[in-house]
Amino acid sequence: MIIKSKLTIALFCLAFSEISAQTKDTLAEKMMIYQLPNGGWGKHNSDKKNVDYTAKIDSKLLKIIKANDNDLATIDNNATSREINGLIKAYNSTKNPAYLKSAEKGIQYLLSMQYENGGFPQYFPNTSIYRKQVTYNDNAMINVMMVLYNISEGKEGFDAVNSQLKEKSKMALQKGIACILKTQVVQKGKLSIWADQYNEVTLVPEKARAFEPMSLASGESVNIVKFLMMLPVTPEIEKSIKSAIQWFKESKIEGYTYDVSKENNKAIRTLSKKEGSVVWARFYDIATNKPVFGDRDGSVKFNYEEVSEERRMGYSWYNESGTKLIENEFPKWMKRNNISQ
Repeated sequence: MIIKSKLTIALFCLAFSEISAQTKDTLAEKMMIYQLPNGGWGKHNSDKKNVDYTAKIDSKLLKIIKANDNDLATIDNNATSREINGLIKAYNSTKNPAYLKSAEKGIQYLLSMQYENGGFPQYFPNTSIYRKQVTYNDNAMINVMMVLYNISEGKEGFDAVNSQLKEKSKMALQKGIACILKTQVVQKGKLSIWADQYNEVTLVPEKARAFEPMSLASGESVNIVKFLMMLPVTPEIEKSIKSAIQWFKESKIEGYTYDVSKENNKAIRTLSKKEGSVVWARFYDIATNKPVFGDRDGSVKFNYEEVSEERRMGYSWYNESGTKLIENEFPKWMKRNNISQ
C-alpha cells in the first residue's frame, strides 16, 4: 500500500508539473508571436506606434513578420530587451519552456549584433543611415547591458538561462563595459559624459536624426553612470563615475524647471523659471559645453526659443535626472564602496 501510495503521489506530481509547464501567459504568448526569425523584435506596430502587448494581435504586423523582415529587429525604444525581460519573468511564474526558449533566442540575437569593439548598433542587420551607429540614445545599449548583467549575475530570474549563453554573455558584458569607458567624451583634457551615438568603427561621436546633433547626452549619461555604479569598482570605473558627476555639477542650469503636460492629446513642453529648481539640457555641444538643439531641417541652434514649435513640443529638450544622481545615488555609491572624494 505504501508503494502504491508513493507511486500515486509521484505520478500526480509529474502530471501537475507537466500541466504547470504548459501554463500560458497572455503577454508572453504575444511576444513569441511577434518575435522575428533572427530572434529580435521590432519596436512598432502596423500604425508606426510602439507595440502594445495588451492590445489584440495586429494582423498587419504578423504579415510583415511572416515575410521574414529581419531588418525590423532593433534595441531602440526598449525593443528586444523588453521582450526578453518579459519572457524570463513569464517563464519563472509559469515554467513554460517555450518562454525560456524564446528569451534565449532573443539573447542570441543580442550577442550576434555586438561589434568587436563592444558597442551595440541601434538596429541589426539593418545598417541604413544612423541605424548602424553604436547607440546610447534612449538607453538602447544600456538596456542590453542590463540584460547581459542579469544573465552574468543570475539575477532577476536569468539564472534559468543555459550555461553556454551565460558564458557568452559574461564576455559580451566585459566588452560592452570596455566600450562604455572608451567612449566617455574628453573635453579639454577632462572626462565628461557620453554622446548619443558613435561611429561603429572609429567610436567617434556622430549625429543621428536631423534633430539629434553630434553632442553630449545628459539623460542617457545618467543611466550609464548608474549602470557603472552596479559594477565592481576599478580605478578606471571610479575615475569615470567621478568625472561624470563633476560634469553634471558644473553643467546644471539653476533656477528653471521643465514641465510636460497634455492638451487635446498633444504634449505641451514648457521651460520656465522656478527658484531652487535645476535642469540639464538634453544635448550639450561637445566643443563649448553649451546646450544645443536640433531641428527637422538639420539646423543646429543654441537658443531653445529658436527651435520650431513642432520640435519643441515633439521632443524632450531638458530633464532633471541629474539631481537624484548627484544628491542620492552618488553619495550612496561612495559609502557602499568606502570611496572618498
